Amino acid sequence: MKMYAAIWITISLLLLPGLSWAAECGPVLFEETSFTVCKADPANDDIRSFLNDQDGAPFGTFNNVEDALEGRKLVFAMNAGMYHPDRQPVGLYIEGGTEFAPIVTREGPGNFGLLPNGVFCLLDQKAVVIESRAFEANPLPCNYATQSGPMLVISGKLHPRFLEQSDSLNIRNGIGVTEEGRVIAAISDERVNFHLFGRLFRDILKTPNALFLDGKVSRLYAPGIGRHDLGLPMGPMLGVVGD
Repeated sequence: MKMYAAIWITISLLLLPGLSWAAECGPVLFEETSFTVCKADPANDDIRSFLNDQDGAPFGTFNNVEDALEGRKLVFAMNAGMYHPDRQPVGLYIEGGTEFAPIVTREGPGNFGLLPNGVFCLLDQKAVVIESRAFEANPLPCNYATQSGPMLVISGKLHPRFLEQSDSLNIRNGIGVTEEGRVIAAISDERVNFHLFGRLFRDILKTPNALFLDGKVSRLYAPGIGRHDLGLPMGPMLGVVGD
């Protein structure tokens, strides 16, 4: 079956009310560009972020995270935000309800400082993506959270600094949240600019708010589709844990 301009048929079906949102990944072809998209429901799936092992050293790899799960497995995982050379988070990072790094709301160089940036936050039964300064003004009781930037979609609109003809092309990954609080993550299988990546979340995945996680180092682990991207050790990661 040919997929074009929106059609990972599984996601299209599962967006309908009353149908299962079991965590899984699959392909989407949008404007002749290939993406891999993963979905999960915080009300049913064990979604977590991962940073350091029990000795305080960064996990760095998907394999190290899975080894620490004591027999459980990752359904899928990806890198989840920007990090310093020591692989510690650039902005807000919360794990298990504990804040390990504070929120950063000042404008600055690079993609992280391209305001507005945002926070991905996992609550008890749903997820949210919220602009960082709004979060700072009214913090949420996140079980897990990671800050990154820029926002891709803000209340249904693309980030105002995105240019359709931009030649800044990279493999990119990001995360969006549906109106119901369900999670849709995506990684480009080809080099894309921010405008195209934002439109994927806005127009195809239908997430009113979405957050850029990273580029260049973007990687996905999804054993269900035979994917395990390799590369240099990472900082924060986000994944779904299964049995």
